Amino acid sequence: MAEAEAKVDKKPEVKPPPGLKAIIDHLSQVYPEQPNPLQVTTLLKYWLGGQDPLDYISMYNHPGDMDRNIPPHWHYISFGLSDLHGDERVHLREEQVTRSGMGFELTFRLAKTRDELHQQLENPEKPQRPPTWPANLLQSIGRYCFQTGNGLCFGDNIPWRRSLDGSDTSKLQSLLVAQDPQLGCIETPFGTVDFCQIVGVFENELEQASRWNGRGVLNFLRQDVETGGDWLVTNMDRKMSVFELFPETLLNLQDDLEKQGSDLAGVNADFSFRELKPKKDVKEEVDFHALSEKCANEENNRPLNESLFKREEPSFPQSMSMSSNSLHKSCPLDFQPLAPNCISLDGIEITLAPNVAKYLLLAIKDRIRHGRHFTFKAQHLALTFVAESVTGSAVSRNEPYGVLGYWVQVLIPEDLVPRMLEDFRGAGLNETCEPTQRIELEWPDKNLKLIVDQPPPVLPPPVLPMSLDASSLKIS
Repeated sequence: MAEAEAKVDKKPEVKPPPGLKAIIDHLSQVYPEQPNPLQVTTLLKYWLGGQDPLDYISMYNHPGDMDRNIPPHWHYISFGLSDLHGDERVHLREEQVTRSGMGFELTFRLAKTRDELHQQLENPEKPQRPPTWPANLLQSIGRYCFQTGNGLCFGDNIPWRRSLDGSDTSKLQSLLVAQDPQLGCIETPFGTVDFCQIVGVFENELEQASRWNGRGVLNFLRQDVETGGDWLVTNMDRKMSVFELFPETLLNLQDDLEKQGSDLAGVNADFSFRELKPKKDVKEEVDFHALSEKCANEENNRPLNESLFKREEPSFPQSMSMSSNSLHKSCPLDFQPLAPNCISLDGIEITLAPNVAKYLLLAIKDRIRHGRHFTFKAQHLALTFVAESVTGSAVSRNEPYGVLGYWVQVLIPEDLVPRMLEDFRGAGLNETCEPTQRIELEWPDKNLKLIVDQPPPVLPPPVLPMSLDASSLKIS
């Protein structure tokens, strides 16, 4: 009888869900001496209505290995961008998709300060507490990924535009994305998970990463322990960029950029366009404002079950780059009508904001010239310049300008590229200075016109009264 009572009093063991357990088991192999690391936990989980998508962020104490250029540091790892539960409470399961959830988790390595290292030497038995601001940083990036549906890839760059730790002294105000050298990629019951390490960088390091490619700049940073070492450990006290420490790297980068072109495939940017009509044919009026208003109205009038998953506008740097190189694999838009028809334009006039003029030069010189494409993405619409060799586009040499749903595509023929670059130089466009005056460039034989000026604002669509019938509500 006593034995039976003992069994009744024993509490059942709570097992973690399979996706969470797979990551915990992986980390237990990497840090066997730290089975219970300090952890930042979200109080109200995202799937219960909370605002923070990362359920947990574990913080490990790494001793470093100076023989391998690895300084002592704190190692932060997120839980939540991959599918932890497998029951669709957060991530919908898709057929023939091999990744778990969004397919990645975030990590960050923060070098210990001199004070922390001194305290550790004086009292090695006293446990240390890591700073928690990196957890807030990862949570902000995770929130952006959830709200936009955009994933991160190795080599991506994030213009954070403010000190990572909120201080006024650190020069690290931007981020690159690398593969975590210790965690790599794992297989879980719900698919694969990559560990994307966030690396703090200087403004000029970000600038060169966006012009050339992030992986190349990351390789430069690995050269010396002061700039991160082999494991790209972020040192918030770093005073000099890799190009100041090793000036020859900038010359090597510029040579490679000229030979290979840029990996940057697009940026968020303000633009507008209108059709140039040399012919007298009466066609459907297509311009930026009409298309934006149509898109906004269609988004607002979508069924409720669709708008439940509508992506909110994230509080994230406006100029975050998109590094994808495949035009036919993904549309750069958050909302696009099903099976849209392509409307061919006789000609096109495009107005780009002055703050993205340098990317116009990059688009032609370092992307189109190398047979690639480049996208400017506004709130509702996207504008993509396409080289002749790019496959999967809706435009051709015979019909070089088209609108596919809310996606404007402009084919730049090979013979036009040198003329455009010469005209850019004549107009004073360069990679460093933002134009202070309106610039107009035109190629009449191509019926193409580019303007660098602030595009006119888009007026919001009128709000019309509407009634809700209870029978029309469907929550899936």
